[in-house]
Amino acid sequence: MSQKRSSLKPLEGANRSLRRRLDLKGEIALAIAPTAVVLLVMYFVEALTQQRLLFASLASSAFLIYLDPQHGTNAIRTLMLAQMMAASIGFITYLGFGGGYISGGLAMVIAIFLMILLDAMHPPAVATSISFALKAGNISNLVLFAWAVGITAILVGLERYALWLLAHYRHQ
Repeated sequence: MSQKRSSLKPLEGANRSLRRRLDLKGEIALAIAPTAVVLLVMYFVEALTQQRLLFASLASSAFLIYLDPQHGTNAIRTLMLAQMMAASIGFITYLGFGGGYISGGLAMVIAIFLMILLDAMHPPAVATSISFALKAGNISNLVLFAWAVGITAILVGLERYALWLLAHYRHQ
């Protein structure tokens, strides 16, 4: 396992002290991007599919990114790999076993094992695997989920940029 890319540690060189010292105004400023992203994803999900619960774990991802955008758990690689892997595993177990507890349990166990093996630990992805295993529907839901994960990955960049802006303006 690579020590440099560990998804269980802060990113190398991350200045996390700024994040811990935000006042209420700073917290609100940092929370705007995740809130907007989740609302945007919900809007598109509502417009394109009736499978709303398949996307619920992305709200947890957005909150984790807001909470600590400089942690390995919230790195773009970790987020995208874990979420897409979990959705795919859930979809495959749904196709193989139907939408029951066997499918959900199997998807969860495989997703956790692969997240550990690939050093891509993103806890909301466990819920993604179960959601897709219980009610995946058709392949278009997996494609739409991939699109939503991409938008959520953009959120990582926005949150890091917001922290940079906060640090920049505090030093002036």
